[in-house]
Amino acid sequence: MPKRREDIGLSPYELKFRGRHRSEEVRMTLFEIDFEKVNELTIGSVGELLSYKNREALVWLNIDGLHDEQLMAELVDTLQIPADILSDVMQTGIRPQMEEFDNGLFISLKMMQIDEKTNLISIDNLSVMIMDHLLITFQEEKSDLFNPVRERVRKHSKRFRTLGADYLGFSLLDVVIDNYIFILGVLGEKIENLENEMILNPGKETLKIINLLKRELSNLGRNIRPAREMIIGLVKSDSDFITPQNEKHYKELQDNINQVVELLDYYRELLYDELNIYHSSMSTKLNDIMALLTIFSVIFIPITFIVGVYGMNFDNMPELHLRYGYFIVWGVMVLIAIGMLWYFKKRKWF
Repeated sequence: MPKRREDIGLSPYELKFRGRHRSEEVRMTLFEIDFEKVNELTIGSVGELLSYKNREALVWLNIDGLHDEQLMAELVDTLQIPADILSDVMQTGIRPQMEEFDNGLFISLKMMQIDEKTNLISIDNLSVMIMDHLLITFQEEKSDLFNPVRERVRKHSKRFRTLGADYLGFSLLDVVIDNYIFILGVLGEKIENLENEMILNPGKETLKIINLLKRELSNLGRNIRPAREMIIGLVKSDSDFITPQNEKHYKELQDNINQVVELLDYYRELLYDELNIYHSSMSTKLNDIMALLTIFSVIFIPITFIVGVYGMNFDNMPELHLRYGYFIVWGVMVLIAIGMLWYFKKRKWF
């Protein structure tokens, strides 16, 4: 997302929303995860978090909507989150990154979803904060992307409570990366189907689709590659907020994001190969047309010469007075045409 003129020179500690409004109101939902049960509720203010702050249960706070500057300021005071961290949260065009602060770990990356009916890909910024017994997620708008994780939390609350906020954070990041793989799979299927169609019947519409898919892959790559760098840095960070028992899960994230980048590179190469095939097919088609036109031109050169000779208006042209001269000339021209076609065919020129 390009920087706006009014954002130039802003302090990194200033809690100012720098993005496009995707939701009219901010919605906060809270999961209190204990060994025996999970409480789900919607809260209306940051002050309500105080009663959950010192509990032993694992708390997952999800905030949809990033434009409420007053709410962000209250989070700074209530949860002791540095202002520069929340300033990054409110900057939706931020590059994927991770940063450890005094009482938590901040992770930011892009979450993607595809509408299979319209084939439109939506890209939103996701911020995750892993703290002691507390996980906070910030989304630009309400999304059902994490519904599978919510179902797992409801069914396996004991596991999540035991493994902690870092395991819950891993589960959310894993869903994001799985969606990368799913979206690339959808685009990859289109690319592979396009190859057969392009060989059989290449046309301007085919070129339009190729360019559209190239643009889609470029947009995905612009967000996926920095996410890979961030996850590699996260695995190597040896953060205090990722417990040794969960380090293996974050290494799985690294393997998955590597797979995503490999798929991205593979489909980009395949698309460039298809583009080369398209240009080769069009060039071959043009050469075939030019060869056909050349053959007809060559055949008509001697015929045109004969017609030109007998089209002259000299008095002393004996053939003009032959009784069957007209038919003889036609026969000669037809024989020349047939002979040249036979010769070209013999030489396999067409």
